[in-house]
Amino acid sequence: MASAARIARLVRRVPVLILAVVLLTVGVAAALHSPAVAQEQQQSRGWSLRDLLFPRRSERIEPPLDLQKAKPKPRKPRVPRAPAEPETPIVEKAPDARTVLVVGDFMAAGLAEGLDTAFGENAGIRIVARSNGSSGFVRDDFYNWPEQIKSLIETEKPAAVVVMLGSNDRQQMKVGDVREQPRSENWTKEYEHRTDALGKAIAEAKVPFLWVGMPAFRVPKMTSDMLAFNDIYRQAAEAHGGEFVDVWDGFVDENGAFVTSGPDMNGQPVRLRADDGINVSKAGKRKLAFYTEKPLLKILGLTAPGSPVTAAPAGAPVEAPAPAAAPIVIDRTAPMLLSDPALDGGSELLGAAPPAKANPNLPGEKLVVEGKASQASPGRADDFSWPPKANPAATAAADTTTAVSP
Repeated sequence: MASAARIARLVRRVPVLILAVVLLTVGVAAALHSPAVAQEQQQSRGWSLRDLLFPRRSERIEPPLDLQKAKPKPRKPRVPRAPAEPETPIVEKAPDARTVLVVGDFMAAGLAEGLDTAFGENAGIRIVARSNGSSGFVRDDFYNWPEQIKSLIETEKPAAVVVMLGSNDRQQMKVGDVREQPRSENWTKEYEHRTDALGKAIAEAKVPFLWVGMPAFRVPKMTSDMLAFNDIYRQAAEAHGGEFVDVWDGFVDENGAFVTSGPDMNGQPVRLRADDGINVSKAGKRKLAFYTEKPLLKILGLTAPGSPVTAAPAGAPVEAPAPAAAPIVIDRTAPMLLSDPALDGGSELLGAAPPAKANPNLPGEKLVVEGKASQASPGRADDFSWPPKANPAATAAADTTTAVSP
């Protein structure tokens, strides 16, 4: 009986097994006729049952090539580029435009670029840069500024001169036959003599000039040297009628340390210095010009940009002046000073001879002798009267305001 039961169960399972074999055969046949499998067969690659049932991503069936070519690929939308920042327009200079001569080293060249931008829309001012990037006061054998400035002024005939010089001067200087170390006693004396000679040469040409100081640099030793140099430049400028322009605070933080980035002339955070910690960026050049612009306009006798117009345009109605506001009445009482001599009737310091006879009517005497305090002024903190008394001074001021008001 047990054998008969097993045979019956096996007979019932035969259709299920036959169906599974048929489905597996159809799947294998379909896989063998796919392009991917045909390609793998050409490459003589062995296949397993797992590869046929679960193909890898690289082995999945791709549509025929003719269908791929027929179906156009969607084109990616073009992303429009952001418009470039508009350049400051530079108008054509007038024939009688006044010339501003900028002289110095590579820092002066950057300052001249910033001034070009600052006065780009002003047809009456022309910026002329005559800088020498490697020059300074130390190597006068390479470029002698006190001598060169005379010929430059004769050639350009400037209305003003702007000097920015000294960033290359942290080196030995030949004084006589000796090479002196930077900022030694003899080095400093000779350096002061050469800077004074440049200021004197400009003053003899009877041209007003500005001397722009050095900013801070990344190297701390260089920064300390620039501070000492700026003191020398200030003395040379002021000794010959020039004006020293201090730009130091614009390139350091609140602690006086060098910064690579900081606020520009509009207060927006920008990069002011290059990666080397020496050169200035485009925004830094404009900031140097920002410090120089105001004193330069003063020398040229021009109104600074953004200044309010003092006269109304022709044909515009003239507004009547606004009526004066009524005075504000402040109800307050003057404080009582503990050192007021009226309290004790004397003007002498402690230890001096007392008065010959005390006045019994003085507030101090009444308080000490009779125990009577003086009457509090209306509105004072020690005025406990109820209802509160009005302050006579405030009442009189209010009556005056009411009388003059329409």
